[in-house]
Amino acid sequence: MWLADRYAKQNRHEKETTWKDTLFIGAVQCLALIPGVSRSGATMSAGLFRGFDRVAVTRLSFFLSIPALLAAGALEAATRYQDVSNGVGWTATIVATIVSFFVAYVSVAWLLRYISKHSYSVFIVYRVALGIVMIVLLATGTISAT
Repeated sequence: MWLADRYAKQNRHEKETTWKDTLFIGAVQCLALIPGVSRSGATMSAGLFRGFDRVAVTRLSFFLSIPALLAAGALEAATRYQDVSNGVGWTATIVATIVSFFVAYVSVAWLLRYISKHSYSVFIVYRVALGIVMIVLLATGTISAT
């Protein structure tokens, strides 16, 4: 992601998207099946390497998450229906889902404004630093991998 953010041209906008772009970005998204690979990071990097600007690839990455999140939510609701009914209940679950939607919307809006004026570097540093902390904690036995 650092290479893509630093060296990609970033001179294209989402209106210039071709089927080749979507095929490439979608194929790269499959890398998220590998543990530790960020789906959004992979799609953003792929979009940057295709020449799109940061705002376009960030927006695209979030749009690409919608079908997966809706399908996962529907699957959980169908397979865990009884657990929710016997647990917190459906009213609380629906209220939490609505609140989550609005918080996510505000967060993404903020992120798009931030990315329009800044690079991804703060997020890259955060991810690397967190990865190093996790490796140290796992190596010292402070936390368990399972």
